[in-house]
Amino acid sequence: MDVELRHLKTLLAIVDAGSFTDAAIDLGVSQAAVSRTLASLEQALKTRLLHRTSRTIALTPTGAQLVPRARRLLAEMDELIDEATSGHARLRVGHAWSALGRYTATFQRRWAEQHPDVDLLLIRTNTPSGGLAEGACDLAIVRTPPDEKHFAVTEVGLERRFIVMAADDPWARRRTIRLDEVRTRTVMSDRRTGTTSADLWPTGDQPRFEGTADVDDWLARIAAGTVVGITPESTATQYRRAGVTFRPLRDAPPVAVRVIWPRQDPHPATQDAVALIAELYRS
Repeated sequence: MDVELRHLKTLLAIVDAGSFTDAAIDLGVSQAAVSRTLASLEQALKTRLLHRTSRTIALTPTGAQLVPRARRLLAEMDELIDEATSGHARLRVGHAWSALGRYTATFQRRWAEQHPDVDLLLIRTNTPSGGLAEGACDLAIVRTPPDEKHFAVTEVGLERRFIVMAADDPWARRRTIRLDEVRTRTVMSDRRTGTTSADLWPTGDQPRFEGTADVDDWLARIAAGTVVGITPESTATQYRRAGVTFRPLRDAPPVAVRVIWPRQDPHPATQDAVALIAELYRS
């Protein structure tokens, strides 16, 4: 016999209510049905889950281990059902680090005005697809070349590159930095989703690289003065903080901003979102 969700719901109802009688009332079934369901669960697991007398119930060691896991499982199932039944009433937009930068808030406000029936949810997922390949979103904003075999893609704009350094770095007193000068520094970048690689210096010496997988860790290391970073302008507007300075990087190629979405069965609001994002970048 397989364990079913109804088994777990009945077990939690008994534990939460404190008795079979009250659990039956909460579930809208008979007390006998509650007893049978618990018995079938214990039979499937081949172990007792509750010690029960005429007055009290208590979890066995196995029951005590099962209950919190059952709660998590049922909560995840409720979330899955909510996502499935919400259908197209919600648009999930994924991104790896900096969403739309200076346009993020404007995008959220205009979307709410123009599409009040479709909730907009921004999701930061540090993967090359911005969470799209993982099923975390309906479309994603990326700044690295996507897998065009599986995703449709459109380029919506270009962003300048900035160098990021500690606020007390000698370069922080300058207005701009040349790309060639960075060869002497250690550059911290995200190899999975970052836009900075040794390819920026096609000839001659290249800077030393260190890896990271999180924007907060990246900023903390830069603020400590041991490394610098190179990033699109969107990061400069999305993550300004004390102890870190952003300066334009001269002679560096711009970063393409792309929106990607599934080739099969895209969200109905995809083209509206792409059009609005492209309009913001054109402005």
